[in-house]
Parts: sequence; C-alpha cells; structure tokens
Amino acid sequence: YILLFLGIISLWWHWRARERMKVTDLTGKYIFITGCDTGFGNMAAKIFDKKGFRVFASCLTETGAKELKAVTSKQLQTVLLDVRDSDSVKKVAAWVKAEVQSEGLFLTYFLSPNTVALCAPTDWLDIEHFREPIEVNLIGLINVTINMLPLIKKAKGRIVNVSSVGGRLAFSGGGYFPSKFGLEGFNDSLRRDMNAFGVKVCCIQPGLFKTALSNPVKIMKEKEVIWNKLPLDIKKQYGEEYFKKDAAKKEKLSKICLNKDISPVVQCMEHALTSLYPHAHYVVGQDAKLFWSPLSRMPAVIQDFLL
Repeated sequence: YILLFLGIISLWWHWRARERMKVTDLTGKYIFITGCDTGFGNMAAKIFDKKGFRVFASCLTETGAKELKAVTSKQLQTVLLDVRDSDSVKKVAAWVKAEVQSEGLFLTYFLSPNTVALCAPTDWLDIEHFREPIEVNLIGLINVTINMLPLIKKAKGRIVNVSSVGGRLAFSGGGYFPSKFGLEGFNDSLRRDMNAFGVKVCCIQPGLFKTALSNPVKIMKEKEVIWNKLPLDIKKQYGEEYFKKDAAKKEKLSKICLNKDISPVVQCMEHALTSLYPHAHYVVGQDAKLFWSPLSRMPAVIQDFLL
C-alpha cells in the first residue's frame, strides 16, 4: 500500500512538472487570431502582444481594428476579415504568408472564431437562424484553418480553437449548438490528422462567460423580436406567459453560472500555445467544470430532467 501510494504521488508530481514546462523562446513566434473586435479574441490579442508575440489580429469591423490598434504595440498588425467570405479568407491567408516568409520566421497559429449565438425553441426559428451560426462558427472556422494549414505544417505550429460546453451538451434550439458540436468533431479529426506533422491542435471549452455574446439584455431582445413575429397558433401552444417565465429562468441561470472574469479562458489559450505538453481539451469556468461538463457525461434521462 505504501508503494502504491508513493507511485501515485510520483505520477502526480511528474504530471505537475510537465504542466509547468514551457516554450522558452517566443522571439519570432507569430499568432493569427480571428474575432478580435471584442471578447476572448480581443483580450488574447492584447495579452499576447504584451508577451512579445507577433500578433496578426483579424477584426470584422474597422472600428474594432482601430480600437485594438490604439491600445497595443506597433508590432501588432490588424486586418479586416469576414470568415463567411471565401475571397476575404484567401486574401488574408496570402497576406499572412507574405508577412511571415518575408521575416523568415516560424508561425504559431491561434484561431478564436467570431461566434454567433441565438438560442430559442426550434419551432420559433427558420432556416436562417441555423445557417448564420453554422456559417460563422463552423464553416468559416474550417475555411480559415484549411487556408492556413500549409503555414502551420511547415512551422510545426499550433492550432487552438475556441468551442464551448455547448459543443458537449445542447440545451436550447438554434444553430449555435449544432455549430459547436460540428467544431468539436472537426477539431478531433484535425488533431489526429496533424499529429504526424508535429502540429498540436487544442480545443478550449468555456462555460458561460461575460462577453457581448452572453449579454442577457441583448439575448432577450432578440428572442422578443422572434416571439412577436410568431404565428398565433404557436404562441397559444406555448402560452402567453411562457416568454416572461422563460426570461426569468434564464436570468436566474445566468446569475448562478456566469463567469465575470474572462481571463481564465485566455490563460488556457496561453498554456495551449506555450506549454511543451498542451492539453487536447481545456474545460474553463466553474459552471463548466462543476455542472455542464459532468452533466454531458450523464444518461440522457438525467440530462433531460435537470434541464
């Protein structure tokens, strides 16, 4: 028993030592980040710029790009990118390739997608409510990845995708959850495909964090617009009080689960980029670790009862 105990302690100590082993020289390491207007991508661009990475920060809007440029160093470069536009993706990929090769340095690649989310009962929605999140969160991400892969493979770089606990457990209708489930599948297959080339592929799975995406006022306004346009027969099926009761429940859930500090997500991104032994998956947030992730492994009957 003593030998067994000492063996467990030794393994744990070895694992902890591996966790702390980092890439020491960040000179000439490039990161390409999408979705830098707000949220995780914006904070990541600022932090990695301060740490000495050469950051290529793609933004959807000129305003987002100007605001980011104003608070970062001169070596951070911004570029406008709409991940839904294939021509835009190809032009940006060509620009990154030219910038990196002109320096003759390696590229470390990080992808944080622009995320679109609208959650509502399925029969409230039309096909466009599904199409846009899937186009941005999944198809756009795949398109950017495919165009960047030659650079990543050449540099034996890294790919870090931001998914969600919603890629493990779907608890509402709309295109957000299908897009994240698809991202999880793409990330797993990509990791196995790239293993032979020395490319590490990681996936961040945040819980509910305070970003523009999770703004409860914005979410309820979007749902209210949809509710007001619903046919009378569907409203009758749900009941006139449904919308108010649902809003109250969602507000209560948000207060319980919402992580106000988004820095742990970026810390996981940093570990995925700089650790000698990055994790395949990073579950981030107390709600994700204590509730959503364990619930995703339980039988469907338990999931359905609790949700």
